[in-house]
Amino acid sequence: METSIELKKVALVNKHISLNAKMVPFAGYLMPVSYSGLNDEHHAVRNAMGVFDVSHMGEFILKGDNAMDLIQRVTSNDVSILLDGKIQYSCFPNENGGIVDDLLVYRINEKAFMLVVNASNIEKDWNWITKFNTKNVEMHNISDKTSLLAVQGPKAILALQKLTSVNLSDIPYYTFKKGIFNGIDNVVISNTGYTGAGGFELYFENEVADIMWNSIFDAGAEYGIKPIGLGARDTLRLEMGFCLYGNDIDDNTSPIEAGLGWITKFSKEFTNKSELLLQKENGVSKKLVGFEMIDRGIPRHDYQIADAAGNIIGKVTSGSQSPTLNKAIGMGYVNTSFSKTDTEIFILIREKAIKAKVVKMPFLK
Repeated sequence: METSIELKKVALVNKHISLNAKMVPFAGYLMPVSYSGLNDEHHAVRNAMGVFDVSHMGEFILKGDNAMDLIQRVTSNDVSILLDGKIQYSCFPNENGGIVDDLLVYRINEKAFMLVVNASNIEKDWNWITKFNTKNVEMHNISDKTSLLAVQGPKAILALQKLTSVNLSDIPYYTFKKGIFNGIDNVVISNTGYTGAGGFELYFENEVADIMWNSIFDAGAEYGIKPIGLGARDTLRLEMGFCLYGNDIDDNTSPIEAGLGWITKFSKEFTNKSELLLQKENGVSKKLVGFEMIDRGIPRHDYQIADAAGNIIGKVTSGSQSPTLNKAIGMGYVNTSFSKTDTEIFILIREKAIKAKVVKMPFLK
């Protein structure tokens, strides 16, 4: 059991407490799970705008002549196609066919990159990359001094544009710019949203976190801006069918099984390429699918999935009531023969088999 003494704290922790956020242990940090309530926060992001403090995420800077070579060897996607200011979604394959973590790769220039990794895996990922750093790439873990706010929702661009001369319309999906924001230099402004609602992420030093938070809330006041906790972050990403590490992908799930073949590029050498190529060519025995409940019931992580005869064919990895769609949805691994769209499956909820069907993701079209 984590205690508050052991938990790390983000720079804005007192801000969240002052806003009466419900604080919980998450990935070793004390984090806000909700403020005004999950549904209220969820709808605020879908319809207007909301701010997530995701400063618990990890950031590494890799620099030098061999930085790109190192990233190529440890990640599944092809970094060589990135141009300056571009971002790529990728994963670190492990040596047994699973995934060490999923991550974002930011190309600053041909010799400098920023990797953004999951909070629970900062030390694990750092050690993993270090293990392959045989060509003296300069590595800096800037996680503890970096704050990150994700400002999401259709009104986010209107509010944020007031605070910078950087043209936010010139930052399309999966690109970034560095510039002055709210008078503060060297802010990374990126567009990789995890909600499907549009918006931007802002990376800056901890010292200016309060100033940044306050200025964003002032700018967003006319648009109904709200602080958003981890609870709504989870329902928003689930509606988009985005994987969450530790739920939908982990050390024992391969990118091919998880439907991440699109970030697994066999045109280059990388960790465990040969085994993953065999999976791609020969097929896999289980697949990650999206499903919606037909009968009443909420699917939860680790619930078993059965066929009509009661045979166990998989398990739920993520599930919730979707506030936008007003129905229960989930993701889970099933035997490949049950992975086709419209296949009837049953979620075992308190020993009852509750009917569901496989659907195409994202759930929110």
